[in-house]
Amino acid sequence: MPRSFKWKTVLVLFIILACFIILLPSTGAKLPGWWNSIISFKPVRLGLDLQGGVYLLLEADVDKAAQSALERTGQELYRRLTESRVRLTQPQLESGQTLTFSLFSANDRATTEDVARQYFEEYELQPGENNSFTLRLTPAALQGIKDNAHNQAVETIRNRIDLFGVAEPEIIPQQDYRILVQLPGMSDTKRAIALIGQTAQLEFRLVEDVDADNLTIDSIPPGTSLGYVDRRDSVTGRVNRRQILMRSRASMTGEGITDARVQLRNQQGEMGVEVYFNAAGTRQFADLTTANVGRRLAIVLDGKAISDPTIKQPITGGIASITGDFTPDGAKDLAVALRSGALPAPVNILEQRIVGPSLGNDSIRQGVTAALIGGLLIIIFMLLYYRISGIAADVAVVFNIIILLAVMVIMEATLTLPGIAGIILTIGMAVDANVLINERIREELRLGKTPAAAVETGYARATVTILDANITTILAAVVLYQFGTGPIKGFAVTLTIGLACSMFTAIFVTRLLFDYVVRRYRPKSLSI
Repeated sequence: MPRSFKWKTVLVLFIILACFIILLPSTGAKLPGWWNSIISFKPVRLGLDLQGGVYLLLEADVDKAAQSALERTGQELYRRLTESRVRLTQPQLESGQTLTFSLFSANDRATTEDVARQYFEEYELQPGENNSFTLRLTPAALQGIKDNAHNQAVETIRNRIDLFGVAEPEIIPQQDYRILVQLPGMSDTKRAIALIGQTAQLEFRLVEDVDADNLTIDSIPPGTSLGYVDRRDSVTGRVNRRQILMRSRASMTGEGITDARVQLRNQQGEMGVEVYFNAAGTRQFADLTTANVGRRLAIVLDGKAISDPTIKQPITGGIASITGDFTPDGAKDLAVALRSGALPAPVNILEQRIVGPSLGNDSIRQGVTAALIGGLLIIIFMLLYYRISGIAADVAVVFNIIILLAVMVIMEATLTLPGIAGIILTIGMAVDANVLINERIREELRLGKTPAAAVETGYARATVTILDANITTILAAVVLYQFGTGPIKGFAVTLTIGLACSMFTAIFVTRLLFDYVVRRYRPKSLSI
């Protein structure tokens, strides 16, 4: 045997052995502990339509993110102008895109324009009548805020799901600031929505020491707002609601949080969450509690007061405790949301549905059954039509599927129901390639050539046609993947990988089998 034949044989055997090793975890076999430490490949990832789980289509409220950015800019503008001894009204948000304010003195107009030009380059300052000004985001800056809010929302949701422990989630940004979330194996839609959709904007606001039970919105002082704190009686289970008056402006936010952990507060099973601040947050929280010993501090999450503990002493350790009416799951989800960071903007649920695992099992069973029936019919046909030479085509089809699945594991690609359809189509394309090869060899044998010469010429002529057909189909599959939606992408992935494997098995593996027969046994004719 030529030397090239030996290294080709070794290469094929190595690839097949490697594929079997890679796919072994997907068979469900119990593997020893040392296996996972050496072979780190996971089982084939199943998509939502096969495994079941939660499907969510979200939309980030990027306009709200722009409004929040303007509100923060208004506070920063007010601070810088007052530091420059400019007297002005508190900037007010109008129409969600502009800030308006007025100066008390016309002599401060030049200073105001200088401050805006120096510190707020992304804004357009437009003077108006009676010493009024309008601050507006430039179109480029507005678009940048929206894009950043969308990207940050995707990363925050991904972090929350990773911390929550859902296996193999899919978080895919979409056009029009939408986010596709697929959580295989999860069936609790309400909890998923509560975890993903929670903005988790944490604020600490000082509570005014007044009897707020009889206050209304019309009777509260400027710069304050009403809130409610619920407290469940551990004995009776009744929820007592108490009204509080707190400052509208937060004394501190949760931007400096580095960690959040669930805390069991007492033997009655009351749950809480401890939050840990970074160095800057620790200093800020220490200053806040030191200056307000004896006062109550409302802990506000997404605009709702959770609790209002009294500051008994300065808290300088950088740890704050959030108490409230939490269930164990609720405390865990809040800790996850705080650790992953606040969403830059609220997210709206556009579509939600649950794919039951029974549907996924039925899909797998029907898809596998269809593939087995189709493959079996093809194997029988090839044996009947091409006789012994059909064995090479059958081996190529089996190897093709094995290599395809192994490549999907290596690439961490997800197998979906349309992906199974792509595998079935791949089987057909693989057989088509072998049919071309066998027919070319038949033609050469009819011309009176020896089996070795017929194999050589048949493969040389068929290879060009096989490459042409498969490469053009791969290009079409790439286009489908690039511009298609989820199901179409699943089909395109398996089709692309399958066609690449098909060219290898049809041109390389079957040629190796034919070469072995004609070189080892030197037959005078081929059973084809």
